[in-house]
Order: sequence, then C-alpha cells, then structure tokens
Amino acid sequence: MKIAIIGAGLGGLACARVLQLHDIDVTVFEQEPSADARPQGGTLDLHADTGQAAMRTAGLHERFRALARPEGQEMRAVDPKTAELVMHEVPADGDEFRPEIDRGQLRDILLDSLAPGTIRWDRPAESVTPLSGGTALLHFADGSAETFDLVVGADGAWSRVRDAVTGTKPGYSGVTFVEFGLDDSDVRHQALSALAGEGTMVAKIGGQALFAQRNSNGHIRCYAVFHAAEDWHAGLDFEDTEAVRSHLLDRYAGWDENLLGFLRDNDGGFVHRPLYVLPVPHEWAPVPGVTLLGDAAHLMPPLGVGANLALLDGTELATALATGSSVDDGVRAYERVMLPRSIETARACAEGLVHLLADSYERPAVA
Repeated sequence: MKIAIIGAGLGGLACARVLQLHDIDVTVFEQEPSADARPQGGTLDLHADTGQAAMRTAGLHERFRALARPEGQEMRAVDPKTAELVMHEVPADGDEFRPEIDRGQLRDILLDSLAPGTIRWDRPAESVTPLSGGTALLHFADGSAETFDLVVGADGAWSRVRDAVTGTKPGYSGVTFVEFGLDDSDVRHQALSALAGEGTMVAKIGGQALFAQRNSNGHIRCYAVFHAAEDWHAGLDFEDTEAVRSHLLDRYAGWDENLLGFLRDNDGGFVHRPLYVLPVPHEWAPVPGVTLLGDAAHLMPPLGVGANLALLDGTELATALATGSSVDDGVRAYERVMLPRSIETARACAEGLVHLLADSYERPAVA
C-alpha cells in the first residue's frame, strides 16, 4: 500500500501518524517550503469525543495534555456599549472536555511524531487523475507525476485534490473576519488583558462582534467579525495599518472605549480573513484511488469543530485502511461514516453562524 497525503495540516499529519503506527508506506506532500514558513494561526479547543479521541488513537494524547490549557475554556461576554460583564462561564476543576491549545503547538506534536523524511516540503500538488485499476496519478506543479494506491486530499479550503472528486468550490458566507493581536506583557495592554480573561471574550451587537482569545506565551489573538459584501474592502489597502484601523474604528463607533482599545492599540497590522464555506450537503460518489478529509471535504464556519473533525477524519481513515481488506474497502468504510457526520455538523454550523453575530450570547450547539 503506497499512500500520498496532500497537505501537512492537522488532519493530514494525524492520518500519516496512524498509518505509520500500522507500518503503512505514506508520504506527505506540502507546498510550503518548511514547517515554520508561516504562523499556524491561533488557539483551538480540542473536544474529548473528537479531537482528543483522535490524539489517543495517534498515541499522542499525553503530549497534548502537557501543553493544553483547561483554563482556556473560560468564556466572557461583555456589553459592547459599556464593557460590563453580562455572561461568564468558568470551567470547573478537572474539566478537560475542550481545553485550548495553540494550533502551532498541536501541529508540532504531530510533526515530531512522524518518521524522518515523511514530509516532502516545497512540493506542491497540481491535480490528481484517477486511473483504471483503482490507483491515482498525482501531478506536481513542476510537471512531474507519480502513481499511488491512494491520494488523500488534506489540502484545505482550496483543495486541488477535490477537483478529482467533486470539483466543488467554496462560496463566500457573507461574514468576514479581520484578525489582529496584542502582547499582554506590554503595560499598555493590562486593561485589555483583564477584559480578555483566561479564555475567550466576546462583545457583539447589530451584526458585528469583537472576539479576543488568550493564546500561549502572553499573546491575545483578536477578531473583528461582521456581515459584509465580499468586496467590502475595495479601495482599502491592508498593508496600510492605520487606514484599516481608522476604517474599523468608524465601523465600531459608539462601542465602549475600553473595547475599542483592542482595535486602537493592537500590535502589528490586520489580516483580512473572509469566511468561505462548502455547500451543504457536500458529498460524492466513490472515486477509486482518491478521498478527502478535513476542510477539503467539509469546509465549515469556524465554530470550534473544524480542527476536531480533521483530526478525527485523519485517524479514522488511517485505521480503516489498516484494517480493511483493500484500499478501496478501507476508503469506503471511512466515507460511509465521515460523510453523514460532516453533513450533519455542517448543517449545525450553518445555523450556528447565524447565532455567532446575533445579539444573544447563547453558545451555538456545535461550539
């Protein structure tokens, strides 16, 4: 069995780890030049019944626990006009159902667990051609190609492998995120740090919100979230930090001055992250030699389930391949479970996105 995984994200790495535990030949192809080519994003909560279950399957749960932050489960909601606390959830002692961990830390755990040479960095895949006999030809951006018994698309929202399965492209959700951050060791940020608490702070009204999430190493990652047309930023240069700041301060005019401090006093610039999703349902007829996992299979709104499902997808696919009578039987067994689960969760996330910017602070069911 010769398997290629496209993408060195959480789901692809988890799949590779479990395949190697079963002595199955696997290579991960990643377009980025190295593991530290870019920041890996913010914090995520790993759920006991999905993400943590996957880490147990991968034999890495104790390494995860050593870095996890149970206190990060704290949730603070504040009034956008006064910054007064209106809802406060504090995890009970011993509560580790969804502790937080930095995405980069979790990725490092998975990277370190793989055999040397498993990942081919700076090796972007271009497309996949299913072949007669159930194998697949993987085409690389440099014009070369290689045949595998299975090509796994773990290459995220804009997956190239997905084209061989459904060809479906993500669509804009109508919601956009603007990301920024600050270092709470700076004395200027002490009041903002207190507002953020140990986990997540949210303030929202009228279809727009501010989120602040505690990361490790004294970093607070923040998001301005609002309904907007896909081209709302036309004419706004995101390289011009002060212009973006001015635009956001105007958009959030009338909010409490302490909350506006997150926008006014952030460290560094702003990053535009429009929210794209795959249609619901997103499913496909079996394609011999090719399958998908994670965002490539089920890109959803970011409500705390994406990374968890990617990890679960990866470990379940690897286990099915290791225990199935053939590659095709393993893939079919995996897809029979993964597709209905992802469709159900995607529907719940679509509903949850409505609640994300509603004035109510009720936590979405899938979060």
